[in-house]
Amino acid sequence: MNLLHGRVRWLLISWMFVISAIAYLDRVNISIAGSSIKQEFHLGNKQLGWVFSAFVLGYALFQAPCGRLADRFGPRKVLTLAAVWWALFTSLTALVPGSMSGALAILLAVRFLLGVGESVTYPASNRLVASWIPSAERGFANGLIFAGVGAGAGVAPPLVTYILVRYGWRWSFWITALMGLAAGVVWVWVARNKPQEHPWTSTNEAAYIESGLPLVTRSEAAKPLAWGKIFTSKNVLAMSFSYFAYGYVAYIFFSWFFLYLSTVRGLELKSSARYGMLPFLAMAVCSPLGGWISDQVADRFGQRAGRCGVACLGMGLCAIFVALGPYAHDARLASVVLAGGAGALYISQSAFWSVTSDIAGHSAGSASGVMNMTGQIGGVATASLTPLIADSFGWEASFLVAAALCAAGAMLWLLVEPQRAI
Repeated sequence: MNLLHGRVRWLLISWMFVISAIAYLDRVNISIAGSSIKQEFHLGNKQLGWVFSAFVLGYALFQAPCGRLADRFGPRKVLTLAAVWWALFTSLTALVPGSMSGALAILLAVRFLLGVGESVTYPASNRLVASWIPSAERGFANGLIFAGVGAGAGVAPPLVTYILVRYGWRWSFWITALMGLAAGVVWVWVARNKPQEHPWTSTNEAAYIESGLPLVTRSEAAKPLAWGKIFTSKNVLAMSFSYFAYGYVAYIFFSWFFLYLSTVRGLELKSSARYGMLPFLAMAVCSPLGGWISDQVADRFGQRAGRCGVACLGMGLCAIFVALGPYAHDARLASVVLAGGAGALYISQSAFWSVTSDIAGHSAGSASGVMNMTGQIGGVATASLTPLIADSFGWEASFLVAAALCAAGAMLWLLVEPQRAI
């Protein structure tokens, strides 16, 4: 393994990209198969919104507890167990019979439990970053991990559509379940919780990582932060409320964008699949790009400019694009403008996670879990509120509400002090 010496940290981050992509493929396949599921289960848009919300609710409620598990047992073990959980409940989604009495309630329960299992993914990845990645590289590392969100969600429309047309919607769930299980097998083989535990880590790489860690992470004797201290931290509170706005906007793309193109804009299935990829491709490109920019600006002008400034700018640009997109007369132009909003949003992504790993150290999983919990609550809100607002006031109003929240989230970054430990 000589070729890996000095680069083991990037091997782990690269595999976290793969896990991130599969996790999002698992969760957005239901939005692509939404029309078929509505037909088989005899659901309306509001009931389908409940199904979307069930996943996000389970995902949101268990962010902080699963973050604590990642801090306690390490990302290697908890992510391996999570991959098995995903495979089980993704498969069970496809096994719920549409004709069965109470099928909707069972589907809601299965999606909730899938959300519980997936909730460990990013708090665990943040705990990995806190131990393995020097602070100066965390923007790009987190950007690469979250590029998996765009990659997985971007692959979903053509892949799920292909499987759905040829084999039916249930097969799309079984195939993605197997992919998640395979990713977990590789992870347990290649991952370790700390550089010192990995047989492939060279002395030079271990020393380089150690020298670049914040002081809050270097102490091996550090105790987990009390929940009260995390929940009352000004930094955590500001980023959490900002992440609520972030999650509200992001879940419009994950939950409703494909259906918006096909049912509101009138694109046929294959065109919806093609144009439905654009926001997620923008996410995949802009997430590592934003992380790299954040690292470069932080190195030259300081952490506040590199983390807070870049996040504020990205979310501000997103608000503009999301407000303008629905007013484009051509459906394809609207797709491009809204994709620009998704890309701008993901320019800010790495800052949230880089700052939480810097300020929380050995409790990075717990702190980022609290932050991500509020982001997912934003996702719960948009899954149900978006069709409600659209039915009452039109789809333009749904996007304007999201844009206003995003602008508010951008302003909250002005309150964050990225060098102040919890």
